[in-house]
Amino acid sequence: MAVVFNSVLGMTLAMLLGIQPAAGAVAMNGVALLVGQGMPRCALRAGVLTEIWTGELVKALRSGLEGSWLDGVPDQSSIVNNDVIHLVDVGVDPDVLVNNTTYPIPLQELPDGDIAISLDKFQTKVTPITDDELYALSYDKMARVKESHANALNDSKMTKAAHALCAKENTKTTPVLKTTGERDEETGRLRLAPSDVVAMKRALDKLKVPSDNRRLVLCPDHVNDLLLASQNFREQYNIDRNTGKVGMLYGFTIYEYANTPVYSTAGKKKNVGLAAESGEFQCSFAFYTPRVFKATGSTKMYYSDAATDPQNQRSLVNFRHYFLCMPKKEDAGVVMTSGYKA
Repeated sequence: MAVVFNSVLGMTLAMLLGIQPAAGAVAMNGVALLVGQGMPRCALRAGVLTEIWTGELVKALRSGLEGSWLDGVPDQSSIVNNDVIHLVDVGVDPDVLVNNTTYPIPLQELPDGDIAISLDKFQTKVTPITDDELYALSYDKMARVKESHANALNDSKMTKAAHALCAKENTKTTPVLKTTGERDEETGRLRLAPSDVVAMKRALDKLKVPSDNRRLVLCPDHVNDLLLASQNFREQYNIDRNTGKVGMLYGFTIYEYANTPVYSTAGKKKNVGLAAESGEFQCSFAFYTPRVFKATGSTKMYYSDAATDPQNQRSLVNFRHYFLCMPKKEDAGVVMTSGYKA
């Protein structure tokens, strides 16, 4: 791996400098050989390996969100500083004067002020990789580890994002509705009826949310309910297994997502990771994409080489990643929880 990396790096640098790529590959391997003699074994390669795999993980994290229900949400990563974002920089909409004849134009203070919010920190548990595995396995163990950690981080990010975009409880500006369909005999859950989806649309209409860029994220229970109740939904249900995208209905771009938040029977959102108890179910939620944002911060790989662990002869790998998704203001979303009858 070290030879391959040194060759690729040397060829790239050579092309940038207008030199023959082959000469660059030979030169870079020669430099690595000379420098390596004066340093602890694997010291140079370990540092380079960390940079390479961190970059590969970042690519995997980006591609993991492409096409998902988070794709197209405004990205404010450019204004993240030290894994902190300032809400005043995200943007709060001022009032608009139409055909104004009064001057000077009145001042309007932004009510939210400057609120600094730290991005959520996501850390994977440490994966051990023994030297025996690296020599014996027929596949690239490091690539498989990177893929697993990227998948785990993306799953956690999307679960946390879904939780953040759902209201804590029902208010005038954060409606939390309940399904009204037929009762499921096994669970007591009231199914999602097509009229309930219309009720979600009506709730956004009352909040004066624009009709375009409305996104509806359905939990699996509610998807199955609509498949039973709505012929229109059945006819267009052709889910993209990679993104969860279903199609369009009632003015919503619809996605299916398995890890939506759970609400109590009193209609209050439970904390992330808490299991549903009797009479509690996952929700579906809708939001207006321009009124939410996402932001990505730093990513770091932690790696210890097997050469530093003679007793176990194994390398240790994990990653730390910062990410945040939340509403700019809680006034353009609606939640649908499942009603319950014992």
